[in-house]
Amino acid sequence: MMTVKQTVHFGAGNIGRGFIGALFSQSDYHVTFVDIADEIINKLNEEKSYQVKLATEQKETVTIENVSGLNNIKQENEVVEAIQNATYLTTAIGPNILPRIAPLIARGISERAAASQENLYIIACENQIGATDILKKHIFEHLDEETKKKIEGTVYFFNSAVDRIVPIQDRDSLDVLVEPYFEWVVETKEEIPAVEGMTIVDDLAPFIERKLFTVNTGHAVIAYFGYLEGKETIDQTLADEKVANQVRETLKETGAYLVQEYGLNEEEHLQYINKNIERFKNAYLNDGVTRVGRAPIRKLGPEDRLIRPATQAKKAGLSYTNLAKAIAAALLFDHPEDEEAMKIQEMIKEHGPAYVLKTVSELEEDDQLTREVVRQYEELKK
Repeated sequence: MMTVKQTVHFGAGNIGRGFIGALFSQSDYHVTFVDIADEIINKLNEEKSYQVKLATEQKETVTIENVSGLNNIKQENEVVEAIQNATYLTTAIGPNILPRIAPLIARGISERAAASQENLYIIACENQIGATDILKKHIFEHLDEETKKKIEGTVYFFNSAVDRIVPIQDRDSLDVLVEPYFEWVVETKEEIPAVEGMTIVDDLAPFIERKLFTVNTGHAVIAYFGYLEGKETIDQTLADEKVANQVRETLKETGAYLVQEYGLNEEEHLQYINKNIERFKNAYLNDGVTRVGRAPIRKLGPEDRLIRPATQAKKAGLSYTNLAKAIAAALLFDHPEDEEAMKIQEMIKEHGPAYVLKTVSELEEDDQLTREVVRQYEELKK
């Protein structure tokens, strides 16, 4: 009897089902989704399949089968058992949640190490530089020295970059609408089991920064300027030539840093910028500006999509005025249903915008970048 290849994926949300889990299923793996959302887990176990729909005129669909679900709070033992039998363990849950799942993964690894010498490949598929390193650090805090020695050469941790736009979905269905384009790049020099749609590279840094500072930066810039202009969706925002131009100018600044840092071809990178702006114009995604702009505290973090390219550009002696304007727009994102946006508004009300940049973005108040953002903030507020 042929044993079915197994993978465990933490996060049964839209990216998990519509992207990473779907690729594993299409590569003949049984995918065990692990999540705390009972509704989704129950549906996965009842329906055992769902549709991934492409946001195109033809609305092509792919049926994803070989799936099941476990609740990581109520079914810890079952999750541990699933980890013992898996070839891959992946996540798409948001970088902030990684520390919370680490103890359970550590338990799974410990019990596996006692029983098996089979290789396990762990990949955190998050919008964060070095997400798998972060996960590994948290897992290792829960492993004893003996287990750490035992898993050397059998448990591998690979960083990755993921890129696919998945808008907010109908909550009542497992089906997921996704854009046709995707990229999943994994950094390793090892020979690893094939997964359809996974690209292996020796050095991830240029890929992850190129993606974060073009796709994520671009997406956020559109959202924050779109919000200020009273637009509903990303494609509506880009129909405004003034905003589209502002986005392009901002991405030329992140591009100048990327070209200098990684020796990218300037012409090719400009094509990459333009290709991504075209992706964002996809009206079939119907992607809301408040979804894309949500959680501005995270998006204004020192290593994230707006602050890091601006500080890097400043360090390299390159222009960052458009990035400063985008950061200012993020500070003006006051969507009442967004907890983080409201927190930022309270901080501004009490202490002013420079205080937010110091607290959230770790920028000194007398920093040139801080001064430029505050200047642009006052301009935009008028």
